[in-house]
Amino acid sequence: MRKSEKIKIGIVGACGRGASFKDVCDSIDNVEIHAVCDIDPNGLNNAAEKLGAKEKYTDYDEMLEKADIQAVIIATPMPLHAEQSIKALEKNIHVLCEVTAAVSIEECKRLVKACEKSNAIYMMAENYTYTKHNVLIKELARKGLFGELYYAEGEYLHNIKDFAEKTPWRRKWQLGIDGITYVTHSLGPILQWMADDRISSVCCIGSGKHYKDNKKKFFAQDTSLMLCKTVKGALIKIRVDLLSDRPHAMTNYQLQGTDGCYESSRGGLVNDGKIWFRELSKKIEWHNVDELITIDNLAKKYLPDIWFSPPKAAVKAGHGGGDYFEMIDWIDSIQGKIECPIGIHQTMDMTLPGLISQESIRKNGQWLSVPDSRTWV
Repeated sequence: MRKSEKIKIGIVGACGRGASFKDVCDSIDNVEIHAVCDIDPNGLNNAAEKLGAKEKYTDYDEMLEKADIQAVIIATPMPLHAEQSIKALEKNIHVLCEVTAAVSIEECKRLVKACEKSNAIYMMAENYTYTKHNVLIKELARKGLFGELYYAEGEYLHNIKDFAEKTPWRRKWQLGIDGITYVTHSLGPILQWMADDRISSVCCIGSGKHYKDNKKKFFAQDTSLMLCKTVKGALIKIRVDLLSDRPHAMTNYQLQGTDGCYESSRGGLVNDGKIWFRELSKKIEWHNVDELITIDNLAKKYLPDIWFSPPKAAVKAGHGGGDYFEMIDWIDSIQGKIECPIGIHQTMDMTLPGLISQESIRKNGQWLSVPDSRTWV
């Protein structure tokens, strides 16, 4: 696609999460929200007006067949992601899909094959890889300032029990299955820090069941813990808890290398994000990440230029600007300006460990191999 050619986008799930992409799309000169799709006919008229769409559909297949679109944003429930992505790819329509990419290994295989055959770009919208601190740590790691990386942690602790009662798909797919299916927010940034590595095996255990739904039935195990070994030998610990009664703590990360370490803020009243590496100080002591970004030249040396004067759409965008920056990268990859940063194999690297964890927890924490999607093609 030519860089100057306007990209007409369709959004499925337009009455819900899909509507959040409006400001970002409006801020990009060569992008237009042309069509919207949602199974809610009552909300669709309002969504079309709000998003400025010329066409509206209650049937996704019909939108793909009839609408004058070159790309689609998939913002529907998790169990629909793979099938809807595959259908678009088969028509060479570019895809930006919300997490997770798929809910089974078989779906993953079909999605990978569809990407291989299609001329379209597929990207998973893992927005946590685009937050300011995570981008900074990625650049510092890429420059080798942490030394050899050998350990990391990621946590996503977010009580969604009440929300899940209103959205049955969450009750089943996010809260009703033992293991760590919803893994990409925690694992995605870490895998970008550990470039050219992937997870080769996982084991998963749970804390038991302590919470019941409104029908007095137990959810899946509340806290699940997954240990991962990478091809290069690094150890990663992932904890996901969508059930426990506790304040949110959704973006907790740690990174350890031979020459430095990082611990994110846990979002509390104290305990800011902190960092140390040898080039920063020979004495092994913590430094406040935000202070270094603000008063030191750390940000100027390592953060992309766009972070110094981000557009209004980026400031307003959700997930710390992640919704904006992922959209920019997707459009740039469609136009051939960059290689897609979360293409199909990076997507699988972030998704497959969580699916394998379901089998591991059923087998009482047995270590199991994680397939490499690159071998599927």
